[in-house]
Amino acid sequence: MDQETLMTIAGYGKFFIILFIFVLFYSYAYSIYKRDKTGERDFEKYSNLVLDDSLDSAPLEKRETK
Repeated sequence: MDQETLMTIAGYGKFFIILFIFVLFYSYAYSIYKRDKTGERDFEKYSNLVLDDSLDSAPLEKRETK
């Protein structure tokens, strides 16, 4: 193969990798948005963790014991 063909293949490869990462990121962002709107999980309490980070603070979620 000549250099031009290899560069063309590399260009297509980079395009599809970027496209895959774009789809992956937006599907993750949509899932967070959907879970926040349905009330399945409250992400606002996780953002408050930065402000209230001590050993004496209450846990964010209860753990299930088996």
